[in-house]
Amino acid sequence: MKKKLKSNKNIFIPVSKPYVSNEDVKSINKVLKKSWISSDGPEVEIFENKFSKKINRRYSIAVSNGTAALEIAIKALGIKKGDEVIIPNFTIISNAIAVIKQNAKPVLVDCDLDTWNMKIEDIQKKITKKTKALMITHIYSFANDMDKILKICKKNNIYLIEDAAEVIGLKYKNKPCGSFGDISTFSFYANKQITTGEGGMISTNNPILRDKCKALRNLCFGKKNRFNHDDIGWNYRMTNIQASLGISQLKRLSTTVKKKMYIGNYYFKKLGKNNHIQMTPPQSLNSKNIYWVVGILIKDKKILASNVIQNLRSHGIGARPFFWPMNEQKIFKKLKIFNNTKYPNSNYLSRYGFYIPSFLKIKNSEMDYIVEILNKIFKIK
Repeated sequence: MKKKLKSNKNIFIPVSKPYVSNEDVKSINKVLKKSWISSDGPEVEIFENKFSKKINRRYSIAVSNGTAALEIAIKALGIKKGDEVIIPNFTIISNAIAVIKQNAKPVLVDCDLDTWNMKIEDIQKKITKKTKALMITHIYSFANDMDKILKICKKNNIYLIEDAAEVIGLKYKNKPCGSFGDISTFSFYANKQITTGEGGMISTNNPILRDKCKALRNLCFGKKNRFNHDDIGWNYRMTNIQASLGISQLKRLSTTVKKKMYIGNYYFKKLGKNNHIQMTPPQSLNSKNIYWVVGILIKDKKILASNVIQNLRSHGIGARPFFWPMNEQKIFKKLKIFNNTKYPNSNYLSRYGFYIPSFLKIKNSEMDYIVEILNKIFKIK
């Protein structure tokens, strides 16, 4: 008989909780004892090499976070003032910021209502003579249609920046996400499949881009005179402590992905028949759903996600709203970055989408309790 979790005001189930194993702790203690704590430690390069092999890339450059990875990637490609970069409207603000910081113009594309990724058919419409790159983000769980995207980039002779921050371990037609772009970026934030606390990675097959990224993450120190700097770079380095944790976490990536898929499938089996909500299924035409997050989209527009999140919290359940679209960001409105174009799908997802607890150590009894409460909120017809 399954143990049923009862509502208890003293119990709170968070959306995310990082899993740090005993092996992870040992790996960190090992480098601490050796005093290799800065970015000069050997584990940084080891992590870069192991990560490259895992995602089928020639080179990887470890950085301080996923946002830093995007900023370096944009500058390494030579994108500058007057250039345009096409990005998703439904994504984290980091994508737009990376473009804006180089005085380039982000051009928005709405999302698809089924996958929540970019609408492929709208990308070509946004390409102009000023377009230098397409930045795609694999949102939440599914891969973008990379065959179509690669054709668009080749046809228009533009760079592909592949933001795979959320989908480490996801594959498109059995090829790792993050292995398609001219340059790709990843995040190792605490809620990702691999975590280093904070941290990120840039990957490429191009040795020139590799060298540029390495310089940009480290203040562009001079080659002949170290303190006579060659360009405007950043201090976006990863520490050896973080890298040692990353190496340890990378070892169990396949196990982590399998567990995330189990959690997502468990929820889908119990909530997928509720016709008040929409969830992404366990598999699409080109990829399996690794459920980085378990997202729920409300069909009834009379019920806002913010109200459901508040209701869940009253039952001791954490939940998080979906991304807020780029065209509606306060700061971008203030700066008049975007015009008044409508993006109905992004608008809908941002107001009616949320995700629920799916951390690695969540118990079946906790998921059953969450399902019970959600089914009470969204009464099955």
